[in-house]
Formats: sequence, C-alpha cells, structure tokens
Amino acid sequence: MVCQTVRANQECSFMSKKGCNFFGGSCQPVVEKCDTCGKVIDYESKKYCSVYPNPASKWLTGKCPTATHIKLEISEGTQKINPLKASKRSSKKA
Repeated sequence: MVCQTVRANQECSFMSKKGCNFFGGSCQPVVEKCDTCGKVIDYESKKYCSVYPNPASKWLTGKCPTATHIKLEISEGTQKINPLKASKRSSKKA
C-alpha cells in the first residue's frame, strides 16, 4: 500500500487500511552506517531505508544483512578437511 505517514505517496509493505503496522507507527531515518548503502532513499531532506523501517536494529548484531556497501571477506587458505572423506579418497587413488 501507499505510505501515509513519513514517506507519503511511496510504496510501503507496512501500511494497511488502519495505518502503519510498524512498531512506533512510522519508519525511522537511517543511521550513519547506512549512508553509502544502495538501498537508501532520500525523501524530504531525510534518508530512509527501502527495506527496513528501523535500520538501526539491523546493525545491533554487527552487520546489516542487506547492506550493499559492505564487502564480505572470504579466506580461501583455511579449509577444513573431513578425515573420513580424506581416507576414502586416498584408498580410491591407490
């Protein structure tokens, strides 16, 4: 439905016929960690997240799960090897 509270005339998944269903009754502005994210919407001199109505709560656990400006670091050097599978592979080669 179309938002009638903070982001008027924009689509919002929390709006219903009775009003905003989000806790607090309206969306919250983004926090500093979200400033360079690709999911931020500028609306009337404030920035809002297009995915979450309260972006600050997503940063409490460490990283926002949908942040586009954070790169995941994958370490390829340390890989655990299952000893049972390793013994089966070595017996097949012999």
